[in-house]
Amino acid sequence: MIPVVMPTYSRVDVVFERGEGAWLWDVTGRRYLDFTSGIAVNALGHAHPSLVQALTEQAQKLWHVSNLFRVAGQETLAARLTDLTFADTMFFTNSGVEAWELAVKVARKYQHDTGHPEKTRFIVASGAFHGRTTTAIAAAPTEKMVGGFGPLLDTFDQVAFGNLNELRRAITDKTAAILVEPIQGEGGIRAGSEDYLRGLRATADEFGLLLIFDEIQTGVGRTGKLFAHEWAGITPDIMCIAKGIGGGFPMGACLATEKAAIGMVPGTHGSTFGGNPLAMAMGNAVLDVVTRPGFLEHVQEIGAVLKGRLDDLVARYPGVLAETRGKGLLLGLKCVVPNTEMVNRLRANGLLVVGAADNVIRILPPLIIGTEEVEAALAILEKTCKEFSQ
Repeated sequence: MIPVVMPTYSRVDVVFERGEGAWLWDVTGRRYLDFTSGIAVNALGHAHPSLVQALTEQAQKLWHVSNLFRVAGQETLAARLTDLTFADTMFFTNSGVEAWELAVKVARKYQHDTGHPEKTRFIVASGAFHGRTTTAIAAAPTEKMVGGFGPLLDTFDQVAFGNLNELRRAITDKTAAILVEPIQGEGGIRAGSEDYLRGLRATADEFGLLLIFDEIQTGVGRTGKLFAHEWAGITPDIMCIAKGIGGGFPMGACLATEKAAIGMVPGTHGSTFGGNPLAMAMGNAVLDVVTRPGFLEHVQEIGAVLKGRLDDLVARYPGVLAETRGKGLLLGLKCVVPNTEMVNRLRANGLLVVGAADNVIRILPPLIIGTEEVEAALAILEKTCKEFSQ
């Protein structure tokens, strides 16, 4: 008999009851150090006082009115994000993949409305993950995700991540945009070099294409900059974000330049719940904290400390760990032992991490962690590596 909750996940038999900062407690009272952050969602950890206050205050006033009316929180958050980024405008969504789907629409509409209706195709990168809608799985097809769901939308041309020469050869007169993650999260914490990102911008400009960055996992301070592309000193035309911007509340956004969004007029897109007052209260509260003086510098500093300690662990346990990857607090450990076994053993020892492709475990702590949490995590990692070595 099928479970009442559709069995699309192989769920771990643990039920969490409460959280505080970087810690979680299950219903048996056991405590875990949470270095998954809900898969890079809980940017400020669990039950952050600023988020609790913002949500409580908004819940006592107004939850939902629909986008038939102005929403003050949307206008505030959009103005703040445009001041902080390349964007001139944005649309608020409920999730990352919704923001990503809109990015595809915006790019196609731009090409159509500027006299190039034949430009409908997108160049994407191998190893990417953009979500699980039928369009998103067509952009990053793996047998696990696409088996049985065909036929898929034929609009994506996949090239090797990091290979500008292959990307340039894939451009045709039907290409509308280049669409990549600056750092592939699900794909194994594979970072595009700054030269690669700059090359994407130059190539898009040379061929009259739009550049779209998927910063759903990399954004909102995760790498130590507000957005990962900032490290390369360039900007996209369109960017989709989610995860960290809501701090645990479901929300996302598609940001765009005025040029790219030229075709987005009344009736071209909509959302029943997107940008509701509760979500906007959370987004503004997250931004309040992440933009405080010194916050992003802290992410860079504590991330460098953590990465350095992980590098040391790799050097001392070469039969268990092969490599450290990532930037800021978007880190990965490529394992020699099966990463699924590493995830399970770490959880048994009290540390929560999440797997990724290429036999990698992702290390995604809340951005608020300090040396105490780093030391606690390293102690568990060391213990676990010793167990595998024995």
